[in-house]
Amino acid sequence: MQLIDTHVHINFDVFQGSLIPLRKRWQEAGVVHLVHSCVKPDEFQGIQSLADMFPELSFAVGLHPLDVDEWTEVHTAETIKNLALSDQRVVAIGETGLDFYKANNHEQQKRAFYSQLEIARELDKPVIIHCREAASTMKELLEAFWQERGRVKGVMHCWGGNKEETKWFLDLGFYISFSGIVTFKNAQQLQESAKIVPSDRLLIETDCPFLAPVPKRGKTNEPSYVKYVAEKIAELRQIPLLTLAEQTTANACCLFNLQLVSQTSPLSSEKAKV
Repeated sequence: MQLIDTHVHINFDVFQGSLIPLRKRWQEAGVVHLVHSCVKPDEFQGIQSLADMFPELSFAVGLHPLDVDEWTEVHTAETIKNLALSDQRVVAIGETGLDFYKANNHEQQKRAFYSQLEIARELDKPVIIHCREAASTMKELLEAFWQERGRVKGVMHCWGGNKEETKWFLDLGFYISFSGIVTFKNAQQLQESAKIVPSDRLLIETDCPFLAPVPKRGKTNEPSYVKYVAEKIAELRQIPLLTLAEQTTANACCLFNLQLVSQTSPLSSEKAKV
C-alpha cells in the first residue's frame, strides 16, 4: 500500500534531531511521498535542505494568511515567483488563503491571496489553499478570479467545511484534502463531506505537527499518521483501504505532477540534525 501525505511541516522545531526515526516510521506506514507546505518564503531554504535529504519530498512556496502583515505587493510576490522558478521540486504555490477565525485583516488577506493566485496561474502550478471561517468569501473571490484571470487548479487543504461548502469548491474544480480532523468524534459534518467528494478529487494529509488523528490525538502529529486518516475515510466511504490509498495517491500525483522515487537515499548524521 502506498500513501502520499499532501501537507506536512517537518521543518518545525519539534522534529529537529529526530528526522531519521521520523522517516523510518513514515516508510513503515507506506508513505512514499510528502508535499511540504510553506508558510513564509524565508522557510524556503530550510525546506529545500529537507528535500535534499529526502528525495520523496516535494514542496511549495507561499505566504500563509496569518502572516500577510509581511506582504508587500512587489517584493513578496516577486520573491515567491522567483523561488518557485528556482527549483523543479516546487510543485505548488502556498499555503495561502483566508483565515477569518484568527485574524480580522480581511482585505489584506484577500489582496495577498489574489496575488498568489496570479502567480500560480502564471506558472501553471496548483495552489494550496487554507480556508478557515471564510468559505463564502473564498468562493466569491475564486469566482471573481476565474472571471477576471481564468481558472487555477489546486486543493482545499485540511478541509473542514460542510457538504454545501464542499460542493462549492468541487464545482470550481478543486481537490479536497482531509486531515486528522475527520477522525474526531465531533466531526460528523466533516465526515459527511468526506463521503461526497468524487474519488478523483480526494486527497489525504496530516498537516503535521498539528491535528494528530485518533488514536494519536493529543500527540505530535507526523507523516506516518496519515494512514489513520486513510483508514477513517475508507470506512466512511465503505471501500477497501487499498482502494482509497490507490485513489488518493494517483490524485496527488496528478495534481502536483509528482514522480515517485526510491526512498533509500543515505542520510549523514549531520544532515539528519537539520
